[in-house]
Amino acid sequence: MSEVRGVGPVRCRQLETAGVKTVLDLLQVVPSRFEDRREIGLVGEIRGPGRYTLRGHLRDLKRIHLRRRGMSLVRGIFSDSTGDLEAIWFNRPYLVQQTRSDTEYLVHGEVRRKDSGWQLVNASVEAIEAAEQGEETASSGRFAGRIVPIYQTTGGIGHAAVSRLIAAAVEASDLENTVDWMPRSLLERHCLPPLGKALAELHRPADDADVGALDRRTTPAHGRLAYGELLELQVELALVRRRRVRAAKRHSYRHDTDALRRVRAILPFELTAAQRRVFDEVVADLTSAFPMTRLLQGDVGSGKTIVAAMALVLAAESGLQSALMAPTELLAEQHYRALKNILGSRYPLALLTGSAADRAESRAALAAGELPIVVGTHALIQEGVVFRRPGLVVIDEQHRFGVGQRSTLQEKGEDLDLLVMTATPIPRSLALTVYGDLDVSVIDELPPGRTPVETLVLPAESRPKVYDQLGEQLAAKGQAYVVCPLIEASKAIAATSIEGLEEEIHRRFAAYRPLVLHGATPADERDRIMSAFAAGDSRFLLATTIIEVGVDVPAATLMVIESAERFGLSQLHQLRGRVGRGSGRGLCIALHGPLGDDARRRLDIFGETVDGFAIAEADLKIRGPGDFLGTRQAGKPLLRIASIVEDRDWLEKARDDARAMVEASGLPDTERLLERVSANPRFTGGGLAGG
Repeated sequence: MSEVRGVGPVRCRQLETAGVKTVLDLLQVVPSRFEDRREIGLVGEIRGPGRYTLRGHLRDLKRIHLRRRGMSLVRGIFSDSTGDLEAIWFNRPYLVQQTRSDTEYLVHGEVRRKDSGWQLVNASVEAIEAAEQGEETASSGRFAGRIVPIYQTTGGIGHAAVSRLIAAAVEASDLENTVDWMPRSLLERHCLPPLGKALAELHRPADDADVGALDRRTTPAHGRLAYGELLELQVELALVRRRRVRAAKRHSYRHDTDALRRVRAILPFELTAAQRRVFDEVVADLTSAFPMTRLLQGDVGSGKTIVAAMALVLAAESGLQSALMAPTELLAEQHYRALKNILGSRYPLALLTGSAADRAESRAALAAGELPIVVGTHALIQEGVVFRRPGLVVIDEQHRFGVGQRSTLQEKGEDLDLLVMTATPIPRSLALTVYGDLDVSVIDELPPGRTPVETLVLPAESRPKVYDQLGEQLAAKGQAYVVCPLIEASKAIAATSIEGLEEEIHRRFAAYRPLVLHGATPADERDRIMSAFAAGDSRFLLATTIIEVGVDVPAATLMVIESAERFGLSQLHQLRGRVGRGSGRGLCIALHGPLGDDARRRLDIFGETVDGFAIAEADLKIRGPGDFLGTRQAGKPLLRIASIVEDRDWLEKARDDARAMVEASGLPDTERLLERVSANPRFTGGGLAGG
């Protein structure tokens, strides 16, 4: 990076925090938008709000100190031969000293209506003499009279400084002869320009370029960079997949009539068509010669657990040991109880968590091969936990585990079959990105008799009426949840807490023996509370989001979510899935305080649909992939250029091309790309390559 003017040790460290380590990395910092400064207008020609480029003089600039500490305002007049225009700038006090009334300037900025006239806001300011030097002064960020790329802050470096650094990188680089690692055959197939040409078109757009296409990111140059990044990721995932399935596993599964009869014997009800289809896919994987790597998706209440239980039984009938791993003790305990109910006394199973009292006995039985099924948390991957005949691993709510944890569990056996389950519907684009190495099964059908949960979104002022309705539901023998975002009241966060509601709940609903559950509840107490609620001994549970997944109480039909604006869209959907799991119709009421734009949008969507996949797609667009799956790492985004929402078509093409490339190893001109992928894995420590 030292060859780029303006990049010293400090700048270098700042850029590295954003994953920018080389000149080529810097050149792949794509403009966030483009400004059309080709046409220079006149003040007298302004007819409406918008962005304008004007040529004229600045006068009477004065700095005004604002009450907010460190903030200031510069106010003045911009004028040309056709009139005057009031101009203001926020936090640019240097303009007062750096501009002269006898110098002519090019300005570009937003014009807004003010009173009966117009006002120019936060315009860029460029002396005509400098602007007319054109590209010779590009490194200083001067681009008047052309299409101007605008960059976002990167690594803590402001957008103006980023613009100067990239312009300097363009000057220091021979873009025309930039080495491209993309196979030429793929560029030709998709009608994409080579890398150097694509970078030049984005950082120095031609005078006749389509600004609309540039802003929409639909140019061939954008396509080349997005497709290139997605192809690298998909090649890595394809290589992971090939490594996992290329070696035949050393264990095998029974799938004779007797074994399948024993599997069907555990069923408490008739499977849906979707469950049967998915189980057939799982059986086909288990009985194949190569390890299973499958993602099982199903909306809340769709019946994933019974499919997993059937797979666990098939493994036990085959003399193999299995593990079901959950991210929290509460969810592990719920799975353990559910499997105990389903499997009865047919198969020994144990719960292995950090607080389990019989950990030593369970470990010994597991190591001796006496325990066919174990359910647990991350305690399953600690040292000292040994499987004698490992065969199958089921991981629930996979996105809550780190890549390293998943890898460590798989290492308990060299060729384990892996079934990943999630009740968080994952949009196809995200599934291809994060789980592109896995086959995907979807349970897209609710069990018979299950009806969609009715949802109401109401302001907090409706609480008295809502709690009256809650009382009526309880009087009619129903069970209910009230969910709060906080355990204790907080001065920093305006939200309802368990602490703030507990006294009122106990006083008002004492007859229904209300119980309280949250993350700080001791494990033995937590188990007692959930058992009491599930048995109907208590009909009211005041809780935090600890009940978000895995809690299955069929008699619960009403949920009130307090301060619903504090929750993410997918989290709200998961909470709603705790009610209406039996024959009774479920009702979920979301109470909210003051709403910002994003919160209003989330709650509008939540109230309009119960389709988990539609909610997931909307949540992905609102929050982005890093936040959606909890995979965001500071300074190391999953994708720096491509958008899995906007570039889904390129993602699909990249997945297909990558698998074809890896499966038909030896294709021409792919060596450079494969070397780049091996040297620059997208995930930490090789990421998915490790598990």
